Amino acid sequence: MPTTQDHKPRLLIRPLQQSDFGAVAALSARVYGKGYSQDMVRGQLGNFPEGQFVAEYDSKIVGHCATFRIDEATSMAPHTWREISAGGYAARHDPLGDWLYGMEVCVDPEYRGLRIGRRLYDQRKKLCQSLELKGIVFVGRLPGLKRKLRQHGSVEAYVEAVESARVRDATLSFQLRNGFVAHGVIPDYLPSDAESMGYGVRLMWRNPKRAENPVVRLHQKRGNLPDSVRVATVQYQQRRIADFAAFAQQVEYFVDIAADYRSDFVVFPELFTLQLLSVANEPLSPADSLRTLTQYTEQLRDLLKRLAVQYNINIIGGSHPTYVEDGDIHNVCYVALRDGSLHTQEKLHPTPNERHWWKITGGEQAAAILTDCGPIGVMICYDSEFPELARHLVDQGALMLFVPFCTDVRQGYLRVRYCCQARAVENQCYVVTSGNVGNLPGVTNFDIQYAQSGIFTPVDFPFPPDGIAAICTENTEQVAFADLRLDALVEFRANGTVLNLKDRRHDLYQTTWAVVDHKN
Repeated sequence: MPTTQDHKPRLLIRPLQQSDFGAVAALSARVYGKGYSQDMVRGQLGNFPEGQFVAEYDSKIVGHCATFRIDEATSMAPHTWREISAGGYAARHDPLGDWLYGMEVCVDPEYRGLRIGRRLYDQRKKLCQSLELKGIVFVGRLPGLKRKLRQHGSVEAYVEAVESARVRDATLSFQLRNGFVAHGVIPDYLPSDAESMGYGVRLMWRNPKRAENPVVRLHQKRGNLPDSVRVATVQYQQRRIADFAAFAQQVEYFVDIAADYRSDFVVFPELFTLQLLSVANEPLSPADSLRTLTQYTEQLRDLLKRLAVQYNINIIGGSHPTYVEDGDIHNVCYVALRDGSLHTQEKLHPTPNERHWWKITGGEQAAAILTDCGPIGVMICYDSEFPELARHLVDQGALMLFVPFCTDVRQGYLRVRYCCQARAVENQCYVVTSGNVGNLPGVTNFDIQYAQSGIFTPVDFPFPPDGIAAICTENTEQVAFADLRLDALVEFRANGTVLNLKDRRHDLYQTTWAVVDHKN
């Protein structure tokens, strides 16, 4: 089975286009009953083109986000939706306004399980940061107000109860979880909103980049990088399962956890799919075991793509044995991004045991993968013990390296760990490892596992003194999280105590990679 690249996104957040006017009008009609006319949508695009977005799923418009710039005094004064939005046309747009006003976010009810609203809010934040505005302001609905007003006595008391999490409001609670802060109640904001009794609550999000070091801001602007990325590494317990559905349930459980903690990435271990050999529960030779696993390749690819989109998270899918075009079996990591695209990275250096027992052969190229959190690289276990590979990925722009691994005893684990920490120091990058624990009796050459998954940093003042951002307990199933500051990493590469990347002696040595002709 060939390891084809499948890079076409299923879910896109993209700028509004003229050809979308009819679809957006139809979407708003489905959501509100009577929504925006095509002329209104045309006005939004004409007044502030860069502030209008749509969510497209399998070529269908399923979400709409409209914004415009406004001055602070106007946005903070009492107003109605009709006044501030000029009747939905965004004609109040001020090109010099220092706040981004959010006049609309709507999502097709049939697609509300894909976190599209969160993606649209995140896109607003990116726009606000790219324009270097003070922040985002809008007035949100209170759909639970009418039912609960008598219980709380006043609109202000209801809002306070939602803020303190004593009460859940379907809209306000979501917006508070997305980092917005309530700043007062506005009466008669949208009189037609019966559930909110016409009231709205002013919500604000302040742009954190306004206070950043100017050198860091310059680098971020050039590279379009987020300030911080949250990663989750899964220390995965191997246990017997009955079928692929049970495996998928276990994988989805960890993806769901990572997504609930708003992680940008979740990482699984090398060969975590060996768990599927317990389905047949038959004694197989090591080589036959790997051939049996390859039958699950398409199911695994589909599972990872679905979960990445559904949970709005980038998944480093451990690794899985896969047939390639020449009939060999390669150890392949499938990377599913939250836009629905799928990328692959083959293990380049099979271990002696993998070559002898499992008949695995190595891949031939290492390419950085472009994500919405910057370029990343993947090194599968033994690959991390070869410095040339990490340097090659970092030379392509990678700021984070992900290392799915599978080791049986502590010595093997420590080889991987020490090498990963060395890669973090010498390349001034972050390295995230993920390993298996537990055992699968009856699965040949997969008898025992030893792991202590971790998230490693360079060793200098902006980072933990020991270069460890997070680490799991040995041989215990768990998830470790860490927030990795990309802005600190960029500044550290320019002004660190040591400058490993800058101080290389290119006049004395260099590594040259062979050019391999690939059809895919």
